[in-house]
Amino acid sequence: MSWVDVSQRWKLKLQQVDWYLCFGLLFLLFVLLGLSMAAWKLNLVVNDADALPIEAVAIKGERDKTSDEEIQAALRDLMQRSFFSADVNQVQAALEALPWVYQASVRREWPAKLKVYLVEQQVVAHWNGDAWLNIHGQVFDAPKRESVGTLPLLAGPEGQSKLVLTTFRQLSELLKINGFNLHSLSLSPRHAWHASLDNGIMLELGREDKMARIQRFINVYPTLAKQSKSVAKVDLRYDTGLAVGWKNAQEESH
Repeated sequence: MSWVDVSQRWKLKLQQVDWYLCFGLLFLLFVLLGLSMAAWKLNLVVNDADALPIEAVAIKGERDKTSDEEIQAALRDLMQRSFFSADVNQVQAALEALPWVYQASVRREWPAKLKVYLVEQQVVAHWNGDAWLNIHGQVFDAPKRESVGTLPLLAGPEGQSKLVLTTFRQLSELLKINGFNLHSLSLSPRHAWHASLDNGIMLELGREDKMARIQRFINVYPTLAKQSKSVAKVDLRYDTGLAVGWKNAQEESH
């Protein structure tokens, strides 16, 4: 085969090539490369805390037990990230880990702010000495605050906090409308109830018929109050009666 024949064959093949398709594919390749470069640069900017820093955190919600310093310490590391790379879920988790915070919601606000709404724990009682109960009967640990004030003392086995709080509310309401204030309530491991009033009287309620036994105490108390001695303890664990323990003279002198 001569060089002339080879040349003619190549010319024929070149004429058969779809140049529009080739140029189209080449153009698409350049477009994809350009988009990849743009995405890479955008990722660098988005994750660059110096380029798009979080300039402010706006805190809303009523709070008197969680300080600005505690919030700043909780968010210190997270604030080193950029506005877009900061994970609002992590910010929320960090705030909800603060002892007196019950719930937090976080959202971004363009161009460089995080808006936070905090809900603090609404504490209603002491629990087992050193813990607290919120309005939902949930146990939480937190340092003491002056704004908490005086609270009832509740106690019970693990997992029984909601039952104890519900029972306290029921008994307290019945006592209050009859002029008594319930100071403490505890549930023993054997499910027996013990209560005390703010006047120092101890009430043994047993396992059953708590409301009926409280009503029995209310009915009989006017008679007990007429006695020369002060009531120290009333055992109501009887079907129809009760047993009374009296303060002795020496205790009363103190």
